[in-house]
Amino acid sequence: MNRCPIAYIDCGKKKYSSAGLKKLSRRLEYLQDFPYSAEEQRQESVIRVAKMSIQGIQPKISVRLNVVKASFEIVDKDGRYIIKPQHDIYPQLPENEDLSMRLAGIVGITVPPHGLIYCKDGSFSYIIKRFDREGKSGKVAVEDFAQLAEMYRETKYNFSMEKLVSILDFCTFPAVERVRLFRRCIFNYLIGNEDMHLKNFSLITRDNKVELSPAYDFLSTTAAFLSIGKKIEDIEEVALPLNGKKRNLSRKMWIDYFGFGRLGLNSVVIKKELTRFSNSFDQWYDTIRNSFLSSEIKAIYISIIEKRRQVLEI
Repeated sequence: MNRCPIAYIDCGKKKYSSAGLKKLSRRLEYLQDFPYSAEEQRQESVIRVAKMSIQGIQPKISVRLNVVKASFEIVDKDGRYIIKPQHDIYPQLPENEDLSMRLAGIVGITVPPHGLIYCKDGSFSYIIKRFDREGKSGKVAVEDFAQLAEMYRETKYNFSMEKLVSILDFCTFPAVERVRLFRRCIFNYLIGNEDMHLKNFSLITRDNKVELSPAYDFLSTTAAFLSIGKKIEDIEEVALPLNGKKRNLSRKMWIDYFGFGRLGLNSVVIKKELTRFSNSFDQWYDTIRNSFLSSEIKAIYISIIEKRRQVLEI
């Protein structure tokens, strides 16, 4: 019995379930393996990096779905999906990112359609639909926080958690977005994502409203580091310092200093947000156990959440 890597449900002898394929296209009845190995995808990423509007440390490729041929095709422009192959150093990053995005969705963070797809070498690649594209060639107005802060890719870590708050003043309803930012920051702390730099936050303009964009680049970097033998004491907890610190963050710093103090949230809102997380943990653990990570990395992932829960007392 196979499990669908897009819908996480049983799909018999097939590689994908009907429900999983429908998330890609209502007309899709099957999907061919992506015709590139993980190594070939990494090579394609290097070749095409200058042509892509989205870049980063993880190798990635712009693709479009050809429904008639039931396959994804690499393109230099007008791609509607981004594919990320297996990394050559850190194991199972596609499985890690797909799982992390599912956990984000469970706790009420908006995420684009995403999943895992089979490649010709039997490996999984992570695929996510671009939220900055609509229609045949239309672009949606999206600016990341580095652009809004007049910073650059090279200086994306030269900021602080406190300064993120002021960028939300560009939003139509800043008070609403402060709650959403708090939720995202607590989420990434809980799963061990210490690479949420300026370019991993964005604002999107749709229907004459400016708000936080759907989430992207959520993964447990801490789990990835621990899986290759790095020591926990050598791993930072956040990409941008909070109250001048990147390690040994406390509940007081997250709740009192950041939540109450910097974001200006009241006790009712913060309690509601923390309850949102506490009510999600059982489903999180079931989802992690049902994920495509190895047993070893599943255990690491859960242990990170457990330790961070204790710090936040939720």
